[in-house]
Amino acid sequence: MGFLDLARPFSRVCLLAGLVASISVPAMAAGETAKQPAPAAAQPAAPAAAAPASPAAPPAGQMGTVKSTHDAWSVVCDKPAGAATEQCVLMQNVLSEDRPELGLSVVVLKTADRKAKILRVLAPLGVLLLPPKGGLGLNVDGKDLGHAYFARCFADGCYAEVTLEDDLLKTLRSGQVATFIVHESLEQDGIGIPVDLKGFAAGYDALP
Repeated sequence: MGFLDLARPFSRVCLLAGLVASISVPAMAAGETAKQPAPAAAQPAAPAAAAPASPAAPPAGQMGTVKSTHDAWSVVCDKPAGAATEQCVLMQNVLSEDRPELGLSVVVLKTADRKAKILRVLAPLGVLLLPPKGGLGLNVDGKDLGHAYFARCFADGCYAEVTLEDDLLKTLRSGQVATFIVHESLEQDGIGIPVDLKGFAAGYDALP
């Protein structure tokens, strides 16, 4: 199932917006970047091979508590004001090695009613939002999974979020590297930021 097919609005994902928004981009760990030919709007081209980024250490002052670490991924939990129980996310932060201002926070969470799973990616302000090059491409182990548009922007960056359907979840669980692709201008090629999938399956299974 294509990444574009999964990109539909889901308002309930605001449950942990405060947790994700509290993670500042400069505190992310260093990763690698890769250049690629400009992708089509609905199907991004595969970027050149790049080494996966290192997992991030929890930023100073980050809201929430790291409950467990699974290679490149961490399970972070927080109890928002008025909530009866903690809410947890599986997350990884990465930076482009040669572009320290360009980084991503990748977050997976389950909704409070446990009826849906969400993949949310936070990119820095300044990425293109609209066609023909705007949005977020996804490539896992050399296979293009499609394209999703950014849903909203805040002071900390722009969010793309999709419902994490079973096919996409299976691909992430069994994959080695997920490369998220953004554009900063119509004239430039897409920038691929690799995210290490080692530990994703164990981390997902550890989510409450």
